[in-house]
Amino acid sequence: MKVSQAVTERHSVRAFTNQAVSEDIIKDILRDAGRSPSGANTQPWHVVVLTGAAKGRLQDRIESAFRNGDRGNMDYPYYPEIWEEPYKARRLACGFQLYDALGIAREDKQRRMDQWVANYRAFDAPVMMIFLIEDVMQTGSYMDYGMFLQSVMLLALEQGLGTCPQAALAEYPDIVRDELSLDDNVRVLCGMALGYEDCDAVVNRYRTPREPVENYVTFRTV
Repeated sequence: MKVSQAVTERHSVRAFTNQAVSEDIIKDILRDAGRSPSGANTQPWHVVVLTGAAKGRLQDRIESAFRNGDRGNMDYPYYPEIWEEPYKARRLACGFQLYDALGIAREDKQRRMDQWVANYRAFDAPVMMIFLIEDVMQTGSYMDYGMFLQSVMLLALEQGLGTCPQAALAEYPDIVRDELSLDDNVRVLCGMALGYEDCDAVVNRYRTPREPVENYVTFRTV
């Protein structure tokens, strides 16, 4: 698979089959992703891979917290406090595409909530990955981590696997730290669902649009 093909074919998968993913494949993906660049070769990534009962315990605790009215408290601000254009419009369009693909009406608050809660189960993928970073690391390491995460997703695609990067799995960092027996100096950056894509699921058929390159690239020669 060409790199260009992998980049264009990668998409967020929100429905998976129940086929297990071998530990060897996961190790291969994460080992190769570890070749991603990082400032001064700091390699700030730490990954916890959850399957089976371990995944079930964590996702049940997070889902229970959400349903009990706890809205979580991320270790860092992911989104802007005030949404401005064009980002506000893109965000709204993204949500509309998801619910439209699933046939969930705007006024159907229960189905919307149920769909959101699926985030906390990693969309029932067989594998949930939690990505951690020590709090001594600064903004540059978050840039490094983005390259690592992209590498993970492209390498997974090469293996015939689907992924969905998930900020939602970092919304309850205290629960994650407690369940995984992590030190307080570890920040929960995000999570990722990993598994074999259910290609028959309607939620996996739509694609979010991308801006034309002319909208975000400027060439200067003099």
